[in-house]
Amino acid sequence: MDKIVRILDVNINRGREGLRVVEDIVRLVLDDADLSAQMKTMRHKITSLTQQLPLDESELLRARDSEGDVGVNLDCASEGLRTNLSQVATVNIHRAQEAMRVLEEVSKLYDSSIASQFKTLRFRLYGLEKVIMPKLLEYRTQPE
Repeated sequence: MDKIVRILDVNINRGREGLRVVEDIVRLVLDDADLSAQMKTMRHKITSLTQQLPLDESELLRARDSEGDVGVNLDCASEGLRTNLSQVATVNIHRAQEAMRVLEEVSKLYDSSIASQFKTLRFRLYGLEKVIMPKLLEYRTQPE
């Protein structure tokens, strides 16, 4: 079960981290309080759903193996390259969407209603991407 908990831990962190990057962009670059609040709410929802699983924080921490992770050094060329904030936001929204998918699938082993809520978060992110990305592209084309 530790390996399953490890999958959950990695994706809980990945999802929250991706959302935090986008939250800071919409808050500090776009100055959009509503979108920022939505991202923050989603980040906190991940934590809330995690707390509903029959695990505690110490189990997640015990399952974590950052030093032994065989994927930690598996980078592709595009990971080291970001040319604008739009690209940073896109990569991080996708990161959060992918994490929600993994959390949805793996949490089915524990509680299908929690899995369904991760699915809802994923689809909310698909919608938010459609709202955020045009705003960032518009921001990029604004004169300084």
